[in-house]
Amino acid sequence: MPPSAEATCRRLVSAAEQLFAERGIEAVSLREINAAAGQRNSTALQYHFGDRAGLLRAVLAKHQPGIERHRHRLLDEYEAAAGPAGFPDAAAARRALAGALVRPLAAKLADPDGGRAYLRIMEEIVHRRRDLPMDPEADTSVNRWRALVAPLLPEVAVRRLHQRFMAIRVTHVELARRAGGPEGRDDRLFTSHLIDVVAAVLATEVSQETARLLAERDAAAQASAPT
Repeated sequence: MPPSAEATCRRLVSAAEQLFAERGIEAVSLREINAAAGQRNSTALQYHFGDRAGLLRAVLAKHQPGIERHRHRLLDEYEAAAGPAGFPDAAAARRALAGALVRPLAAKLADPDGGRAYLRIMEEIVHRRRDLPMDPEADTSVNRWRALVAPLLPEVAVRRLHQRFMAIRVTHVELARRAGGPEGRDDRLFTSHLIDVVAAVLATEVSQETARLLAERDAAAQASAPT
């Protein structure tokens, strides 16, 4: 790609990530992004990215490779410690894995090149569970994380209560909230506490009430199933 085209793409991505973060992915027109990027040609965005989804993929691709490398490195360290057996107890293993989920994303709070905007965009994607075609190489570290966490959770939490997704959602909601606040703060305490919270989510026991409601739901579903 010629240098001028690369510069245009960078400006479009930067404008998009800021506007998407501030107003929401669907609330910003492509014309507004073109204008914010200083493009007089109204078709510049479509020429380089095709459509909104293509531009959004480019925004995510700007940040995700570094996050993937960071998380894989932390998961490598976890596995090098022999997994849960390498920690004093299950609580310590869960906190190590909570850290592997949180820390690569929390590092974006200190990224001046759109890192905080990225966190706000990701919260919208995760919260609304957008049907977005993604790079097949993206999020492989999250899939690896999910597999490593599963043995530390009861089967009902994995297969039916989706406790891992709850941990992921809490992570993105809290990071987006932090990213929307004042910059320049020391984020170490916030990050450590968020890891504590995510570890606690992973450790949540299934109460008698929740087990009863699950059983009632199953019975109702079985009763309404066609014979």
